[in-house]
Amino acid sequence: MALLRAGEVLAFLLLALLLSNAMSIRVHPRNNNSSSGSSSTSTVNNDSFCLSWRLAVEANNVRAWRTVPTQCLRHVEIYMIDGQYDRDMELIMEQISSYVDGLPLLGDAMDAWVLDVDDTCISNIYYYKGKKYGCDPYDPLGFRAWATKGGCPAIPSVLRLFNKLVAKGIKVILVTGRDEESLGQVTRDNLHNQGFIGYERLILRSAEYKGQSAVNYKSNMRKQLEDAGYRIWGNVGDQWSDLQGDCLGNRTFKLPNPMYFVP
Repeated sequence: MALLRAGEVLAFLLLALLLSNAMSIRVHPRNNNSSSGSSSTSTVNNDSFCLSWRLAVEANNVRAWRTVPTQCLRHVEIYMIDGQYDRDMELIMEQISSYVDGLPLLGDAMDAWVLDVDDTCISNIYYYKGKKYGCDPYDPLGFRAWATKGGCPAIPSVLRLFNKLVAKGIKVILVTGRDEESLGQVTRDNLHNQGFIGYERLILRSAEYKGQSAVNYKSNMRKQLEDAGYRIWGNVGDQWSDLQGDCLGNRTFKLPNPMYFVP
C-alpha cells in the first residue's frame, strides 16, 4: 500500500511539472509564436543593439567602421532629427561654456581655440539624409558636389559658442580637411552666410597634405599654430581624428556623430 501511495505521489508530481512547463511555454514572450510578440521582441532587441552600437562609436571603441549597420538606419535618423542630437549638443556646449568662463586668458591676442568645420560648425545632415544617414558607403565625389553648393546650415549651439569665444577675445581658428583648391572659397562663403564671422583663420587642406590621415594633417596644423605662439585652450570636433595626435590644446571636446568615421 505504501508503495502504491509513493507511486501515486510521484505520478502527480511528474504531471504537475509537465503542466507547469506547458504553461511556461505558452506565456513566455520569447516562445510566443504570434506575429505581434515576435515583432515586438525583435524591435526591442534591434533598438538595444543600435543604442549600444552608437555608444561604442562615440566612445571610440568601434573604430574604422565604413557604414552604419543597415538595421540602425531608423535609429540614427531618429537620433539626428527628433531632438536628442540637439539636446546632446546643448549639454556639451554648456560644459564648454563653463570651461571658457574659467580660463585665465592673458589677452595678448594669442589665446586661441580650434574648431573643426563639417558637422562641428556647419551641418551635413541634409546630404546624409540622402545617404541613408551613413548606411550608404562614403562617396567623395558626391560629398564634394554637395559642399560646392554652399548650403550647409550652422549648428546653432556651436554658433553661439563661436560668438562667445570671439566676444571674449579668443582667436578662433577653423581647421578642416576640406580641399583648399576646390572648396576654399565656397567654404568661406558658407561659413560667412551662416554667421561665422570674426574668426582668426580658416585652414584648409593644401596639396602638400593631400593623402595624409586626418590625425597627421590636423596635428601638423596645430603644431604650426603653437610654433607661432598661440595657446590653444580648447579643441572641438565631431571626429576622434580631430582630437588625436599632437598639440591637442589644453582640453578637447568630442561632439556626437554616428553617421560617419574619418580616420
